[in-house]
Amino acid sequence: MTKAEIVENISSRTGLTKKEVAEAVDQFLACISNGLAEGKHYEIRGFGTFKVKARKARMARNPRTGEPVPVPERKVPVFKVSRELKDLVAQP
Repeated sequence: MTKAEIVENISSRTGLTKKEVAEAVDQFLACISNGLAEGKHYEIRGFGTFKVKARKARMARNPRTGEPVPVPERKVPVFKVSRELKDLVAQP
C-alpha cells in the first residue's frame, strides 16, 4: 500500500479532503523521522514502537575478494511490532 492509497482510504472514511489527510500523514511521518534522527523513541499503543539502535563496529568481508573490510559503528532505525498487532495479523 502506498502513501497515496493510505490518504485515499482515510479520506473516504473520515470525510476530510485528500489534501487535509495528505498534510496530516506527511506531518506524522516527518515528526517520527525527525524524532528518530534526534534519538527519541515513539510508542504507539496497539501498533508498535519506533526507536534507534546503535550497531557496533565490526569486520566484514568483501564477497568478491574475501578481503576484510571494517564496518564503522552506526545508528539504525528499528520498528518493533506490538503484541496486539501480531495477534491481529496471525488470525486466520
